[in-house]
Amino acid sequence: MSRPKDDSTPPNASPNQPSAAHATQWLGHPRGLATLFFTEMWERLSYYGMRAILILFMTHAGVEGGLGMTDGRAGAIYGLYTAAVYLLSLPGGWIGDRLLGQRNAVFCGGIVIAAGHFCMALPTIATFYLGLALIVIGTGLLKPNVSAQVGELYPLDAGARRDAGFSLYYMGINIGAFAGPLLCGYLGENVNWHLGFSAAGIGMIFGVIQYRLGGKHLGDAGMLRTTSAERARARRALVAGAVGLSVVALILAALHASGVLHLSPEGFARATGVFIAVLAVVYFASVLFFGHLSKLDRNRVVVIFVFFMSAALFWSGYEQAGSSMNLFAERLTDRILLGWEMPASWLQSVSALFIILLAPVVGALWVWLGSRNPSTPVKFAAGLVLLGCGFFVIAWGSTFTADGNLVSPMWLVVTYFLHTVGELCLSPVGLSSITKLAPRHLVGQMMGTWFMGSALGNLIAGQSAGLVESMPLPRLFGTVAMVTAGAGLLLWMCSGKLRRMIGPVN
Repeated sequence: MSRPKDDSTPPNASPNQPSAAHATQWLGHPRGLATLFFTEMWERLSYYGMRAILILFMTHAGVEGGLGMTDGRAGAIYGLYTAAVYLLSLPGGWIGDRLLGQRNAVFCGGIVIAAGHFCMALPTIATFYLGLALIVIGTGLLKPNVSAQVGELYPLDAGARRDAGFSLYYMGINIGAFAGPLLCGYLGENVNWHLGFSAAGIGMIFGVIQYRLGGKHLGDAGMLRTTSAERARARRALVAGAVGLSVVALILAALHASGVLHLSPEGFARATGVFIAVLAVVYFASVLFFGHLSKLDRNRVVVIFVFFMSAALFWSGYEQAGSSMNLFAERLTDRILLGWEMPASWLQSVSALFIILLAPVVGALWVWLGSRNPSTPVKFAAGLVLLGCGFFVIAWGSTFTADGNLVSPMWLVVTYFLHTVGELCLSPVGLSSITKLAPRHLVGQMMGTWFMGSALGNLIAGQSAGLVESMPLPRLFGTVAMVTAGAGLLLWMCSGKLRRMIGPVN
């Protein structure tokens, strides 16, 4: 979510928060929460609305207004795009903290996102790629910084009220994720693809306007607190990083132009996946062997690595909702209702609807269990097993699609139900567990590994769509089911050992 979904970064509360920002004026919470709620709602509407039609637009033939790409190429681009959204949340949060301030970073990010959607509304290949790049940059600025401001609206001792505020904010995420595919999907599939992209941009503009108008309710939340010297150092670091990336890009372009290196979206996606995985392994190994950690901290870092791998595997399956299962919805699902054909992208709203309905139920279940509440490793294991069960369902349903037969959309609905329950077991505890288990001086870095896992999972999910053409669907979905469910069972068997490695947590 990133997924409908708990894809926000954890807030860093400030001790210098004004009492005005704490005033109870909106549903029992600071009035500024409404500003951030609707900002995130509109941003998620634009993101998930565009994402719902992205792979469909790329794979439709040119005469149908699409780009006429193969499933493999479209899936690679989709995976690179969704992975980059998560990767850029790391420098985006850094820019908000060091250079712009979180409040300005959100405003600038929203404008860049809207510009990206409007670029995609223009029917050229150049503006399509430019639009994707702008949305990635803008989302990287907006996502981590809008979430951080939610925490700053509450005093440090707000306790349960602060948690309730985040739960309400989380509902805004999923309302947007539910509405986006319905609006953009209908316009894109039934009227014009570029009109669907335009609608996403207009939604983001609404979000930016209400964010600016409601800024007076935020108090000091999100204001820049660095000194001029610190900002100068940050600017130098940003320029150095930009120059370094530009040099790498120019070298790759020169090698490609000379024929020494053949760069294709498919190859670049595979290379990026390997790079992320190797980078994660090297980072964790360096921390374990050269981090001068206590035995307990080393054990906990190992557990965080296990969670990283589990999360990457989970998102590699879950995020196929927008790639391989989106293609399944379009090509092999009977979507005729009372003589009217429902847009395939509308099924992208099912997961968000289930989260809105089930999140309070699952949360109440954990409270009701009390001391019997499952440990974090068990919850991760349950998430993976439920994901695998969902893929067993869609693999079963795909056996009835031989010779182009269409199947009921209920196969996808049941799959998304199981996946959503799995997400509610795994995702909400992921960020929380890292903040509790990471060595105090490495919390920020360890948090980055969570987003690296999300990026890797999204990248793999996009590439999986490329196999829809070349691999029988029962085999494709069945393989994912066995791998994810098997990993979940293995994690469950090791949960006792992992719990002992974690030790007591305050």
